[in-house]
Amino acid sequence: MPQGQPSVVPEDGLTTRQRRNRPLVAVHTGPGKGKSTAAFGLALRAWNQGWPIGVFQFVKSAKWKVGEENALRTLGASGEGGRVDWHKMGEGWSWVQRDDQQDNEAKAREGWQQVKRDLAAETYRLYVLDEFAYPLHWGWIDTAEVIEVLRSRPGNQHVVITGRNAPAELVDFADLVTEMTKVKHPMDAGQKGQRGIEW
Repeated sequence: MPQGQPSVVPEDGLTTRQRRNRPLVAVHTGPGKGKSTAAFGLALRAWNQGWPIGVFQFVKSAKWKVGEENALRTLGASGEGGRVDWHKMGEGWSWVQRDDQQDNEAKAREGWQQVKRDLAAETYRLYVLDEFAYPLHWGWIDTAEVIEVLRSRPGNQHVVITGRNAPAELVDFADLVTEMTKVKHPMDAGQKGQRGIEW
C-alpha cells in the first residue's frame, strides 16, 4: 500500500487510522474534460473494495447510454465487488438550453431528495453525484442545505460531486477538490465528441 506522508498532522485527537478512514467529500470541477471520468474511476476502486455504490446523474439525459453506466452495472451484477445502483434525473445535456427548465429543476430536486434519504439510511459507501454542481450553480438546490446534509451524514459514506462552476462554499467545505483545466481540446479544432472517448 502506498505510504504518503501528510504535510501537516493536525492536533485533532484522532489516531492516524481514524484520520485516514474519515469519509470524504470530493469535488471535481472546472472547464476541462475528465470530471465525471475521474469520479467513475473512484467508483471502480470502490467496487473493487466491495462497497455499495450509488450513481446519481443530474442534468445528463436519461435517454443517453453512457459507457460508464454499462460497465459499472455489469460489474455490480457480476457477483464480485460491490453493488452498483444507477439513478438518472436529467432530461438534457447541461450546456443545452431547454424550454422545459422547470421540469429539469423539479427532477434535480427529486434526485437530491433521494440522495438525502439514501444518506440518512446509509444505503451506499460511495455516492457519485454526477453533474450535481450545475443545479447548485443555477440555484435549483440550496448549497447551504447540501453542505449541512453532507456535514451531518452518518457512518462512513464518501461523496464525489462533479460539474463545472461548483459553488465556492462547496469548494471550501469539501475535503478534496480537483479543478480540471482545459489546455487543448479536439472541439477547438472543430471535432465533435467520439465513441469510446466521450461516451
